[in-house]
Amino acid sequence: MEILDLPEKLKKEKDLTDSEFKYILENNDLDSRIRTLAVEEREKIYGKDVYVRGLIEFTNYCKNDCYYCGIRRSNLKAHRYRLTRGEILACCDEGYKLGYRTFVLQGGEDLSYSDDDICGIVSSIKESHPDCAVTLSIGEKSRETYLKYYSAGTDRYLLRHETADNEHYSKLHPANMSPDNRKRCLYDLKEIGFQVGAGFMVGSPYQTTENIISDLRFLKELSPDMIGIGPYLTHDETPFAGFKNGSYQLTIKLLSILRLMFPYVLLPATTALGTINVRGREEGILAGANVLMPNLSPVSVRKYYELYENKICTGDESAQCRNCLEKRVESIGYRIITDIGNVKR
Repeated sequence: MEILDLPEKLKKEKDLTDSEFKYILENNDLDSRIRTLAVEEREKIYGKDVYVRGLIEFTNYCKNDCYYCGIRRSNLKAHRYRLTRGEILACCDEGYKLGYRTFVLQGGEDLSYSDDDICGIVSSIKESHPDCAVTLSIGEKSRETYLKYYSAGTDRYLLRHETADNEHYSKLHPANMSPDNRKRCLYDLKEIGFQVGAGFMVGSPYQTTENIISDLRFLKELSPDMIGIGPYLTHDETPFAGFKNGSYQLTIKLLSILRLMFPYVLLPATTALGTINVRGREEGILAGANVLMPNLSPVSVRKYYELYENKICTGDESAQCRNCLEKRVESIGYRIITDIGNVKR
């Protein structure tokens, strides 16, 4: 196989050998071709449509102490908050008026919300907005708990695996956290019937090219409905404060690679991408992404959900975020779609 043929091989076979992946990840001569093919695949399936999900960051308390995260348990400088059920429902009501038909409830692993609390919140959203999808992103739970969430009406669950390599995982997390348990959660979620999202950080501390290839292999095995990747971004109140941010260029390249590997997947252009580069979300869409997740959280708490520093849009009202994104998307020739936006097969 000639090096110049690798983008076409990836498009055709949806896979490469480890050495071929290593070449395209570590060299930039094929980037333009990979990106062109990724956009062709994306537009063949999804056209110019960009799906939006209304993000509600409802708690920044977390029992975990992940070394890269600004809301880790040991960050005593974090300003903590929790939203009530009424506040969450008010966010959904506002989002519905703005055209959102999917709500993503994201938070740290906050033990103050019982299973019944979460199920009650989900049930209330579905009762008020039966034509909407509800996504949860609240970490590792037991299979029994996931079954409860599903029975309450939760449609999707997002759980980034962060890294598929066990040794690398141990460098990013304390010893009480297990990569096997994280993967168990993802397979439980799939078996139960959720639409599942996984993903990883690009450029996290100690990450190697081989680690990224392991991530691609794991995603191939899992075959999720959504894949969320973004550049690693630092936070001063973590053990990794001295590490540099992940690569914007590599993140963009990986979006295109993922689109060619998983033509039908829902692929967000993340807030982290827009934080590291002012046009990051637009460039993400132009690399093959087809989902945006604007913030519906109350402005009064947005700045406190600080996984990393200098996060964008923390001072914007929800309507501002919606209007700004619509203009940004239209400026590159795409259009925002407000339906549920299930993965196409």
